[in-house]
Amino acid sequence: MPRTLIVEADGGSRGNPGPAGYGAVVLDPETGEALAEAAEFLGTATNNVAEYKGLVAGLRAARALDPEARIHVRMDSKLVVEQMSGRWQIKHPDMKPLAAAARAIFPPEQVTYEWIPRAQNKHADRLANEAMDAGKNGKQWEPRNSTAALDTAAVPARSAAARAADEAAEAAEAPEVAEAPAPGWGAPDLGVPATLVLLRHGETALTPQKRFSGSGGTDPELSPAGRRQAEAAAASLAARGTIQAVVSSPLRRCRETAEAVAARLGLEVRLEEGLRETDFGAWEGLTFAEVRERFPDDLDAWLASAAVAPTGGGESFEAVARRVAVARDKLLARYAGKTVLVVTHVTPIKTLVRLALGAPPESLFRMELSAASLSAVAYYADGNASLRLLNDTSHLR
Repeated sequence: MPRTLIVEADGGSRGNPGPAGYGAVVLDPETGEALAEAAEFLGTATNNVAEYKGLVAGLRAARALDPEARIHVRMDSKLVVEQMSGRWQIKHPDMKPLAAAARAIFPPEQVTYEWIPRAQNKHADRLANEAMDAGKNGKQWEPRNSTAALDTAAVPARSAAARAADEAAEAAEAPEVAEAPAPGWGAPDLGVPATLVLLRHGETALTPQKRFSGSGGTDPELSPAGRRQAEAAAASLAARGTIQAVVSSPLRRCRETAEAVAARLGLEVRLEEGLRETDFGAWEGLTFAEVRERFPDDLDAWLASAAVAPTGGGESFEAVARRVAVARDKLLARYAGKTVLVVTHVTPIKTLVRLALGAPPESLFRMELSAASLSAVAYYADGNASLRLLNDTSHLR
């Protein structure tokens, strides 16, 4: 029998609309243990939009843990529960694509919904408040700063005005007979997708030598050739004029590449820890042939299974895929409808492409990604993705 996971989610807005954030937690139903947490400051949004985004984040976190699990969602938003259960019609244009995104994460038969009193949703509520507090201070919520798992006190009550706004929104949206699916093959208008333009960093001294260079090694800088590649990528992206934000792995080679582009575009670089390269453990700095000579059995096992980590406490491709998926979801929530340059490494880019295509883990070994190459994936509100570009190096010629 498939396992069951509980998703609790919440969202709030200090103003409705106003500064908003969501929180979500995935729980083990037997032990009550928090298996995953997610929270995000959204900028200006309504309570209901924040609640839906919390639901989407919670379902994506559950899917990253076990895509075959049965999911029981518990929320204190009657609006979201009734709409997602199919008993109330979804009329608001801001919520239709979010509901579609939530439905696309798991097959509908795997997910059930339950309304719970707010007092029983303290964990997710606290995460949402932490996200809003972080946003107030010009920061984003980070898991290591969360106190939700330790909190036993009552969470701050919503203001009377916020409660009244919630109730008015629910009354305006429901109850009506659920909408029948549109006939035919045509999909609803899902709006402008979020597009991640994926730039691999420029060369380092290790790149031409084809040495393992992950997040557990020396963190090399760009070589002179790598700096020229970064400038060429910057000129090309500036000429296109479509990039609205720049996000980078925290490793030096990516930061230097991202800073070259951001300087040309007049943007700031935002760092995302989940975009760092795989930790290759004891293989860091070695060539493939050297690893084959020193660790032949470990290398064979690694090539045969995405669940196997490199020698010496490295990171498996399965582990990388989980954190990259979380980073992707954070970016999609933060930059909905925008085009974002993501400067990262070979494994994260291949992983994003693989996940977009629904390809198996072994496809990672069947893609070529050159230094400073560009790829692009568009993500739609219904949860689907479209690969637009792969390993483009025309700007380097």
